[in-house]
Amino acid sequence: MGKTYVVVAETKDGKLRQVTLEALQAAVAIRTDGDALAAVLIGHSTADASAELARYVDGGQVLVLDHPDLSSYQPELYFAAVTQALAVLPPEPQLVLLGHTGIGRDLAPQIAAHLGCGQISDVTAIVQDGDDVLFTRPLYAGKAFEQKRLADATGVVTVRPNNLPPASPAAAPGLVVPLEFAPPQSLRTVLKDVVRKVSGKVDLTEAKIVVSGGRGVKSAEGFKVLEELADCLQGAVGASRGACDAGYCDYALQIGQTGKVVTPEIYIACGISGAIQHLAGMSQSRIIVAINKDPEAPIFKVADYGIVGDLFEVVPLLTEQFKEVLA
Repeated sequence: MGKTYVVVAETKDGKLRQVTLEALQAAVAIRTDGDALAAVLIGHSTADASAELARYVDGGQVLVLDHPDLSSYQPELYFAAVTQALAVLPPEPQLVLLGHTGIGRDLAPQIAAHLGCGQISDVTAIVQDGDDVLFTRPLYAGKAFEQKRLADATGVVTVRPNNLPPASPAAAPGLVVPLEFAPPQSLRTVLKDVVRKVSGKVDLTEAKIVVSGGRGVKSAEGFKVLEELADCLQGAVGASRGACDAGYCDYALQIGQTGKVVTPEIYIACGISGAIQHLAGMSQSRIIVAINKDPEAPIFKVADYGIVGDLFEVVPLLTEQFKEVLA
């Protein structure tokens, strides 16, 4: 019997996250005949998400652990749910894939320790090399890349959002298998309440277009022109650490070495100088557009397109032009 490829799914507001479909496509692409495919869905009121997920698992299983205690992410409970799901699968070596998100980065090392296997994080490409599978991940803030393989073909892998193609609906839908969740007898932490900050209509790490502002935006009010452009393009708004430190926006928008890493199709940097810490979070974007008054700003060295000018003049003009084209 072959291996079992397992994808730990993530949802947001009851809907599947894009990175889950990207992890599923990776599993579909590298598995061979005889390998099984399964997805684990954890949460509460998951009927719609489980039915949607079943469309992509290509004849595999969707193991669903639905419980009120799982409505919000809690490390101990979610880890217990994952281990309970893995326990019902065949005992052969398993490759477990997760999104390289806050939840995925937290769960992955716990799962690897539980399985006694290795872990490869922040994977941006997966290729077949004979009988081996090579996983590519960035190093040194994206300045270099390394290819790694799992020593015994068993391990846990986290996939960076927006780098792998998403799965398409399969010809053979999967089987939804509800599992009864048994909460641990004792918990070291208990979630009392969740306070959510709304950072935008589109998830920043999965957005295809990101409009980001730096200190050149000058104020919280200045971010409004960026929000208008992002709304027009159905994108998300981001920020440099300098803008966050200055109080222009919430730290939930921060992109960079100490913030979020994004790889959108188009990254529009407005009033951002291009410090190395910020480049670490966005340099792998497909197309980078820089808008800055300083023609010597470092951001222009990594930009595919550069506009030297006042962002408060340039960005509204871009918004108007995009509105005309999209209309």
